[in-house]
Order: sequence, then structure tokens, then C-alpha cells
Amino acid sequence: MKVKKQLLTLKAYVPGKSSEEVRKEYGLEKIVKLASNENPYGSSPTVLEAISTAIPSFAIYPDGAAVELRETVARYVGVNEDQLLFSSGLDELIQIISRAILSPETNAIMAEETFSQYKHHAVIENAEIREVPLKDGTHDLDGMASKIDGNTRVIWICNPNNPTGTYVGKKDLEQFLSRVPSHVLVVLDEAYYEYAIADDYPQTIELLKQYENLLVLRTFSKAFGLAAFRIGYGIGSSAFIKQLEIARLPFNTSVLAQTAAIAALQDLEFVSHSVKKNREEIKKFYDFFDQHQITFYPSQTNFIYINIPGKSSEEVFQHLLERGFIVRAFPKGVRITVGREQENKELLEQIEKMILVKQ
Repeated sequence: MKVKKQLLTLKAYVPGKSSEEVRKEYGLEKIVKLASNENPYGSSPTVLEAISTAIPSFAIYPDGAAVELRETVARYVGVNEDQLLFSSGLDELIQIISRAILSPETNAIMAEETFSQYKHHAVIENAEIREVPLKDGTHDLDGMASKIDGNTRVIWICNPNNPTGTYVGKKDLEQFLSRVPSHVLVVLDEAYYEYAIADDYPQTIELLKQYENLLVLRTFSKAFGLAAFRIGYGIGSSAFIKQLEIARLPFNTSVLAQTAAIAALQDLEFVSHSVKKNREEIKKFYDFFDQHQITFYPSQTNFIYINIPGKSSEEVFQHLLERGFIVRAFPKGVRITVGREQENKELLEQIEKMILVKQ
């Protein structure tokens, strides 16, 4: 069988190693998974209660329009219900957007080191990819603007950025949006929105009133702790959302996912608690890295991106893996999810031992 030739240049997404896989491979009793930026505090108890008590008939399709969830999210975000598009995680929404607007004669602009699925789906659609290196770990908006031409269809801005945890501030973003032609869609991937606490982190919902070519992506996978349910959403102009709906698969979000998301929004104190604990723990990372001259980017997420002088990212990854800590290696650094207090303490102890051995 023959597939599109561009698929031959790609590899399927490879998730981080599972705990069971590492346990078997290295004969370890305890595994700490800090590779996928999941919420280490789980999810709100209201979620378990909801999916345990509101069990539907499994022979019936889910609500394809996600009516109740749509009403709940619209209130939470502060938009009209027809401005929302729901998806099986943000991965599917990235696929929907790419399928809807990219083609061989078009191009997509993105950062060189950012979430891999933007490039992945642009390649599948055979669009030209224009990557711009990060500047001090952050999106180079001037560089991205310089790449725009008449064939540009989408600009991806991951804010805060994955894997660096850095962010584009309000002033810079607004200046950038004012320069983007109306035929170019700007996608702001705000998967870590709830974790971002910087005073100048942009509140983008208000910008939707000014820019019809803006689409904001958010998810329940991170701060809400619902990664297993796979549910995310896009927020944009009602006219554009209506067009994107055509590319969405019917019944793409499950009954349990919709139920869990609605329940999660009833307990925002859980999210606040998770964010507070995350900031407390990430400060300990900062102090440790400063003490040991380890390079890192201050993070507006629940992960931190580091580089240990004299050690490749693969060396750091392997050292920690063999000791039961699963992190994520990238070409220029290592991304570590901020876990619970004891997990973080033990992880930093292992990094310190590695540094001492090197010396």
C-alpha cells in the first residue's frame, strides 16, 4: 500500500516511557514519571464522583454538540457558546486546523523549538514549513512576522511555550497581532494557561473581539488533571469556528470526558491549589539550579527546561531513567515536570550526585 510521500519523512509521535516499561527494563521498585507535564496532584474529587454516579448508557453516542459542556465552558471563559470548538485533546484540534487551512501551496510559521505537532501536521498536509529560532528561549515575534507572505495561512504561538516554559508578554503579543494580515490565522496554544501567573501574561479572550484571525486553544489535560480523558477546546470567532466544525469528526469527545470536564469546572479551588503548590516547588528548582550553575528558563508552566554544562540531554535523561525518574530529553535540553515535594527532592538529589561524579 502507498501512503502520501510526506508521511515517509515522519515518525509517529513517541510518548515518554511508561512507568511499567521502565520498571521492567531496569528492575526498579519505584518509578517517578516527570516527562509528560501531568498534574502530580491528580484531579478534583468532584470528577471521580461525577463519572461514578452519572453513568450513561454505553450503547448511546455522546452528545456531538457537547451542549452542557459548551454552556459550562462558555461561562468559565466568558464567551458565546458558538465561539467554542471541542476536541479530543489539543492534538486533535491542531490536526483539525491543519486539515482545514493548509495545502501544498501554503505555508505555516512556527518556532524552531516548540510543540512538535504543529510541524507534524503541516508536513502531512504538504505545506511549506517556516521555522524561526527561539530568542533567549522565547518566540521571536519579529522574526516570525518577517516570514509572512501571501501564502502564509497559520502562525503557531505556544504561550507558554512547550518545552521551554517561556512566554510572550501582553505588549509584545498585541504589537505582533497588529502586524499580521487578516488572511493569516494566529493560533495561541494556551495549554498551560492556568499555570501562567506573570503579571504581563496576556489575557487573550478580550483580543478575540479585535482580531477575527485569532484562535485560542486551551485544555483540561494540565492544571485540571484530566489528561486521560483527552478533552480540549478552541475559542475563536463564531464564523471561523463554524467552518472548523466541518473538519471535526462526529462524536469526537466521549461521554465520560464531557462529564469529567463539567465536574472539574465546579472545583476551581483544586486548580488554584495545584498552581500554588507548583509555584512553591518550582522555586526550589530555581534555587538548586542557581546553586549548581545549571542553566534553566524561568517557567510559567508546571515544568522546567534545563541544560547541565558538560552533559548532553541524552546523558541526563539516561542517568535519571536508570534511577527511576522519567524526564523528557530534547536536542538542546531536558524538560522536567514539577512533581510533588518528595519526588522533586529525590530528583534533585540524583542530579546533584551526577554533577559531583562529573567533577
